[in-house]
Amino acid sequence: MPLTAVLDHLVVAASSLDEGVRWCESVLGVTPGPGGAHPLMGTHNRLLRVDGPGFERAYLEIIAVDPGATPTRAPGLQRWFDLDDPALIKRLANEGPQLCHWVARSSDVQAARAALYPLGIERGPVLSASRMTAAGLLEWQITVRDDGHRLFGGALPTLIQWGAVHPVAQMPPSGLRLQALRLQHPQATPLSQALACMGMVKGQAISVGEGPVQIEAWLEAPAGLVCLGRMLIG
Repeated sequence: MPLTAVLDHLVVAASSLDEGVRWCESVLGVTPGPGGAHPLMGTHNRLLRVDGPGFERAYLEIIAVDPGATPTRAPGLQRWFDLDDPALIKRLANEGPQLCHWVARSSDVQAARAALYPLGIERGPVLSASRMTAAGLLEWQITVRDDGHRLFGGALPTLIQWGAVHPVAQMPPSGLRLQALRLQHPQATPLSQALACMGMVKGQAISVGEGPVQIEAWLEAPAGLVCLGRMLIG
C-alpha cells in the first residue's frame, strides 16, 4: 500500500489548561470537551472536533504541562511539541495560548519517519503512548525527538498512527469546521519535499509558502470564519 498521511489534529499550547479553555471560549466561542492526562510526558489536554469535508476526523488539541505530574519519560528527555523550550514558555506567558504545531495521521509511522532520512530530517523515534478514556484505553504511536523539537518552527508535522480507536469517535460535534491550513517557512521547498515524502494527501486544503515562519488554520465557527495563527520563532 502507498504511504499516506493526512492532517490529524491542530496543537494549541497554553501555559495552563484553564487558560487554554478560557482562550477557546473567547476566540472560538465554544467550550472544549474533555481530554486526559499523558503520564509519559507529564502533560494534559482538552479536545474538540473540527472535522469536515477534506479534513475527516480532524480535531483541535489544547495542551499544557500538568503541574501536578512528573513525566515517566527518562530524565533529560524533553516533552513533545517544544513544551520545555524556554522561548515557547516565555511566549505563552506573555501572549497567551496559540496555535504552535500540527500532527499528521500516517498509514505507517515507521515508514514515514524513514522516508525523511534522505532529506536529512530526523523526525524522532516512534514512541508508544496511551491514556484512559470513558470508552476504554486510547493507544497511539507518535514521533517525538529526544530534544522535543517540532522542526521547521512547527510547520513540519509530528507523525502519529492510532490504534483501533480514533479519539474523534468519542467527541460530540463542536460546530467548528477546519477549512484550510496554511504553512509558511523560509525553506518552503524543503518543507514541501518533506511533506511529499511523508505521503501527505494532496486533496486536503494545505498550502506551503515562502516567508517568515507562520502557521495559520482557518476555521468555520458559529460566529463566522476564524483564523488561528501568528508569526512563530523557528
